[in-house]
Amino acid sequence: MQATPNHPLDRTTFNAIPVPAFVVNGDVQILDLNDAAIQLCGQDLNLVFRIRAGEVLNCLHAIDSFEGCGRGEACRICAIRTSVVSCLKWQAVRRHKVNLQLTAGLTISEFQVLVTVSPLPGEDEKLALLMIEDITEFFSLKSPLHICMKCKCIRNEQQGWTEVEKYLHEDAGAELSLGMCPSCSKKYSESN
Repeated sequence: MQATPNHPLDRTTFNAIPVPAFVVNGDVQILDLNDAAIQLCGQDLNLVFRIRAGEVLNCLHAIDSFEGCGRGEACRICAIRTSVVSCLKWQAVRRHKVNLQLTAGLTISEFQVLVTVSPLPGEDEKLALLMIEDITEFFSLKSPLHICMKCKCIRNEQQGWTEVEKYLHEDAGAELSLGMCPSCSKKYSESN
């Protein structure tokens, strides 16, 4: 049986979304997915149609219950599932930062993701657009930074040392805006 999407999104627009996006129902069953989601899952719509998202994404907890995704103990507090349910109940957008644990064989990978769920008009059932954006790299600064106590240079991933400003801009991708704190401003004005 060939899956036939039943939602109001135009295919070109849906595929233009740069993050994995799924059209799901209240049980978080996948009714459609965009190209970015196909890349993430490695499966097209015909293989995942009406399969719950946790099973398709290989969520660590999808196998907690023999009934699959959404039926285990951890599923009661799953941010993706609760966001979809809340979105459909209140017909309002939900956004949450989530730690997601996915399996690949015996390997467990942990990701920080931004989950966005938005209600979609549906003819037969309530539908939601579920987007899962990997934001792990944006939180790499939460790991310890090795900083020289004398010159304040930071050890980068290549094990070299770089100035704080250069590290923050080039390695961490932060945009910097230079200014002066009140204490330095006072010292500067007193010395002139």
